[in-house]
Amino acid sequence: MKLAVKLFIFLVILVIAFVAVTVWKAGANEARAESNYPPEGQLLDIDGVQVHAVVRGEGPDLVLIHGSSGSTRDFTFALVERLAPDFRVIVFDRPGLGYTGTIEDPTIERQADLLGKAAAQLGAPKPIVLGQSYGGSVALAWAVNHPDDLSALVTLASPALPWTTGLSTFYKTLSNPILGPITAPLITAWVSRDRVTQGVESVFAPQSAPKGYGDYFGPGLTLRRASLRANAIQRARLLNEIKSLSLRYEAISVPMEIVHGDADTTVGLHIHSRPLAARLDQANLTVLEGVGHMPHHVAEDDIIAAIKRASHRAALH
Repeated sequence: MKLAVKLFIFLVILVIAFVAVTVWKAGANEARAESNYPPEGQLLDIDGVQVHAVVRGEGPDLVLIHGSSGSTRDFTFALVERLAPDFRVIVFDRPGLGYTGTIEDPTIERQADLLGKAAAQLGAPKPIVLGQSYGGSVALAWAVNHPDDLSALVTLASPALPWTTGLSTFYKTLSNPILGPITAPLITAWVSRDRVTQGVESVFAPQSAPKGYGDYFGPGLTLRRASLRANAIQRARLLNEIKSLSLRYEAISVPMEIVHGDADTTVGLHIHSRPLAARLDQANLTVLEGVGHMPHHVAEDDIIAAIKRASHRAALH
């Protein structure tokens, strides 16, 4: 047998072995993440889709919707405990993330439809709806499409209007129908803890993540293959969805509180929240000086104040 043929066979064996180890390691990492971070709340059946909901406290109903790469744990880390004395807080995992199942064509509008039905099943037909980052876009879709199914709207650092920057290579690759299924297992299997920590810190910049947040949040849940793909596909489609939704914001009829940090480099204040507030008479804008993309962790008092203003404006308190 010629040396070239032997070398080719050896390389094929190496590739097969690497693929097998990657798939095994990805599965093991996913199983470990789900074992270490099980569902915090209850699992609902909404039109055949599993929806994970955490319910805490008493008072007017308040729904919290997390951003990209998130889960209920982003809010239950600290904010829910502070809100529970004054509100019945309902935190959802969005479709494809945490322990909520995937849905076909997971637009922000279809996500809002699903979570609205879940809230109604939990006895909250007209909650205050708060969304952070991508979750704020879902909250906006809820308010536009179902204006009678919420009492007030709160957005935190949320994409609201079209932007011009391109999609990152990370999201382009993972959302690609061919490259995504190849890349996701590699990330699930081989991403380092240091890289995960760096990613978390970059989202909080210029602030730092609160002590213990990384361990509590359970990034391994987001790094599951299906969640990586779902998150990337949603993010890749968001711009076109916002272009369409933003033409209909005048349909929003409830009191609206907008909170945004002026140091947010992920979702720009001057591109999104400032022009949106100028456009809608019922929108009250709070600008947090020096605050980045995670105000619900680094400026909790301001967020709670905005929620209470929304509640008072809606005559719930």
